[in-house]
Amino acid sequence: MTGLTSQLAERSAELSFDRLPDNVVAMARLCVLDWLGVTIVGSREPAPRTLLRTLAPDAVTNGASVIGHGIRVSPLQAALVNGTSSHVLDFDDVNARLIGHPSVAILGAVLALAESLQSNGPEFLCAFVAGYETACRVAAAVDPLSYVRGFHHTGTIGTVGAAAACSRLLSLDAERTAMALALAATQAAGLGCMVGTMSKSFHAGKACENGLLAALLAQNDFTANESAIECAKGFAATASGECDAAAALAEPPMGWHILSNLFKFDASYYMTHSTLAGISELRTQHALNTDEVAEIRLHLGEVEFATCALPRPATGLEVKFSVAHLSAMAALGRSTMVIDDAAAADSAVIAPREKVTVTDDGISGAPTLVEIIMNDGRLLAAARDVNTPEPDLALQRRRLEEKFRTITTPHLGADRVEAVITAVALPAADLDVSAVSRLTRHLCL
Repeated sequence: MTGLTSQLAERSAELSFDRLPDNVVAMARLCVLDWLGVTIVGSREPAPRTLLRTLAPDAVTNGASVIGHGIRVSPLQAALVNGTSSHVLDFDDVNARLIGHPSVAILGAVLALAESLQSNGPEFLCAFVAGYETACRVAAAVDPLSYVRGFHHTGTIGTVGAAAACSRLLSLDAERTAMALALAATQAAGLGCMVGTMSKSFHAGKACENGLLAALLAQNDFTANESAIECAKGFAATASGECDAAAALAEPPMGWHILSNLFKFDASYYMTHSTLAGISELRTQHALNTDEVAEIRLHLGEVEFATCALPRPATGLEVKFSVAHLSAMAALGRSTMVIDDAAAADSAVIAPREKVTVTDDGISGAPTLVEIIMNDGRLLAAARDVNTPEPDLALQRRRLEEKFRTITTPHLGADRVEAVITAVALPAADLDVSAVSRLTRHLCL
């Protein structure tokens, strides 16, 4: 057990719920609640509906729930569809270490497996944390070059995280867990060019499905190269050209990677959020009128520029990756809680969008410098940090519960919304995974 793949497998296999600090468990619950919310709403979008129509799965009695669709199917199919639903709005949580979305790549798989196994709350939460930590450690070994090269980490590294989580839920030993990670690594896929299309959310669904499949295969002695992450022609070599094992095994700044989780309150690509926060601040401070604006300059870093600089989005999905269009929305005071095709065609937004200039002279990961030049020559500037996690988890919980209520009440009804919030907040020993699934399986549409 000397290679990186084996060491990560050993850490994951040995993790137990009683070793998780209270704040880690609290954060895991917040991730679950937020994931449920975006998955419920995302379940009505064309991508998961198309998947179900294409798969035409047979409903089963003892399978796993498809959130929002009133059926139970095989765990693998549920993982695929729910994983896709959870990412389709791009309203799900992120982690800067991963440069991607950890929960959507893992929870669809863990929930499906936990429901089919009738796992208890501690087992479910521990498995999720194991997958989350593993994914971030793999990311530390390969990023940011892997991301800059064009790999979508939610799909690639997320697959390995899902395999670790499902292996933990299946109580696989370290050797079989290493095999699961290797099997996940050889299935890992996801291209950055898919932003603005259904395929970006499909990456999360495939991460869930393929990670779960990897764990199930490893449980049944399917083999792979147990050094798949670090070996020549392995995952790290292919994705980034190097493997920094020391970075992967280093302790994260807060002790656990999950404590650096960042939640979204704008339904757009996270690297646009600093820009949106900066413009909103200037709009409030200066009673901004877009008719009096001559130019809006955005100074993005290389990573942000490569991903969210779509100049003229034609759909709601593309708007989420168009920092220029989103900036115009923010300058006008438009809500970014829901972004649809109508937002792309809004003529009132298109006019000020043409005043936005986007450059790649900033620093990736740093607060985006926003400069607004007024017609009278005044220069307004802001750079808002959105990458610092909220340390007050009670406050974070209240904000997420309000987000959950806002986006899911039209789909679940007020009573069921409160029932889900209560169910997720129960002590771990009382958390009933199957009951939560039942509450979210049917929508009131």
